[in-house]
Amino acid sequence: MRLGLDFGTTRTVVSYADRGNYPVVGFPDEYGDMRDFVPSVAAIHGGKLVFGFEALAAGRAGAAVLRSFKRLLADPGVTPATQVAIGDRSIGLLDLVSAFFAALHDEVTRRSTLVGLLDGDEPLEVVAGVPAHAYAAQRFLTIDALRRGGFRVAGLVNEPSAASFEYTHRQARAVTSKRNQILVYDLGGGTFDASLIRVEGTRHEVVSSLGVNRLGGDDFDAALLECALEEAGTAAEPVRWSALLDEAREAKERISPQSRRITLDLSDRLATVMVDDFYARATPLVEQSVAVVERLLAAEDTGGETGAGLAGIYIVGGGSGLPLVARHLRERFGRRVHRSAYPGSSTAIGLAIASDAEAGYSLADRLSRGFGVFRELRDGAALSFDPLIDRDAVTSGDDLMITRRYRPAHNLGRYRYVEYTNLGPDGDPHGDVRPFAEVAFPYDRSLRDPALDLTLEPVRRTGPGPLVEERYTVDPAGLIEVRITDLDDGYEVARTLYPGS
Repeated sequence: MRLGLDFGTTRTVVSYADRGNYPVVGFPDEYGDMRDFVPSVAAIHGGKLVFGFEALAAGRAGAAVLRSFKRLLADPGVTPATQVAIGDRSIGLLDLVSAFFAALHDEVTRRSTLVGLLDGDEPLEVVAGVPAHAYAAQRFLTIDALRRGGFRVAGLVNEPSAASFEYTHRQARAVTSKRNQILVYDLGGGTFDASLIRVEGTRHEVVSSLGVNRLGGDDFDAALLECALEEAGTAAEPVRWSALLDEAREAKERISPQSRRITLDLSDRLATVMVDDFYARATPLVEQSVAVVERLLAAEDTGGETGAGLAGIYIVGGGSGLPLVARHLRERFGRRVHRSAYPGSSTAIGLAIASDAEAGYSLADRLSRGFGVFRELRDGAALSFDPLIDRDAVTSGDDLMITRRYRPAHNLGRYRYVEYTNLGPDGDPHGDVRPFAEVAFPYDRSLRDPALDLTLEPVRRTGPGPLVEERYTVDPAGLIEVRITDLDDGYEVARTLYPGS
């Protein structure tokens, strides 16, 4: 069974391919009612980890709860060894996300609306989504956790790129030869991404992407809760903060264009917040996202009307349901703003389309982050930086390969890899620079004893060494493998790169 899996900050949505249709999978909540998502929530109940609706029920009974753990994957310092706390218990983040996916796999195969359609032990093959600006660590950990959870991973697709599939699947006539670009505005629970995508029939090409890793519906929930607490003249106990955020989220989702006030239950009292007051608090958050959209469109302006080739701005993501969002976008960009009829499911549907070989859709995406390496100069006394892969490098169904050959001048190479958002005038990485991984390669053959600790070896200039080849392979999911080879004798070091490796 081929599935699209949108692992969200607050909700995880699954869709599947069914003869050109892409229904959303239903899951029973704690009351037995079918819902079109599973809450991305974990709890400790009876000494064991539980997830989804069971975790929400445990939280209401006083159990320790962890919400929005997907946001932790976007932390610049995350590695497979990162630990998180649920109450007084510590657990590895990779283990936690793997256990969530294992519980989701069990729900799909045993309790969902798919149960009657599955064929025995048929594997669940997924195309999963990640934020367009996800670090390689987030991509690596997502794939690893899905596999540990029992899914067969067919690929990763950037979330706004997937949503563009859903747009053209439903609204193909909106795209013309003159207006053949879609800007996907994807405000999820924890991240914001915007991608400008050129469309020709079922062929999609990402022109550029920008985003904010820490901007999403969670931040709007916190803003509403702060308004309520100020109105009530009280403060939230830390132990109650998470549950109160849930109340704020539910209250926010009840806001309609006609709403004037909204009431929150703070447990010991009710607080009534004027919607205009909440909007005043939330407007700077929306403006952050609008500024990203303007930058993206301005980068494509060729001197005429900004966004002249734009068929529409497509609003998706659970956080986009707030009327304030569409209002600001329409005030700035006019009638070309369209909100998905399925804002919370659009990405999952697009991922299911991506999983369906018979649909005929293709995608040329971009990495959105550059990748390069620092190397030693002058006997290790200085460093130089070599950009290897540009942030606008195109990925599609084939691997991207970069090969370099040279004769090193030192006894030992220490390759310090980083991800970055842009290069400065000096050619060094600027902006959001992420230390990535380090690989040591002994050019001096006397250093190739496995018992040697190369971190203790000094870097010395030794003159021309062997002919060395570096080969970098970037797969369509954005994961990178490096293979460094002494071409004179065949000695090789190969590594899949991820932070901490």
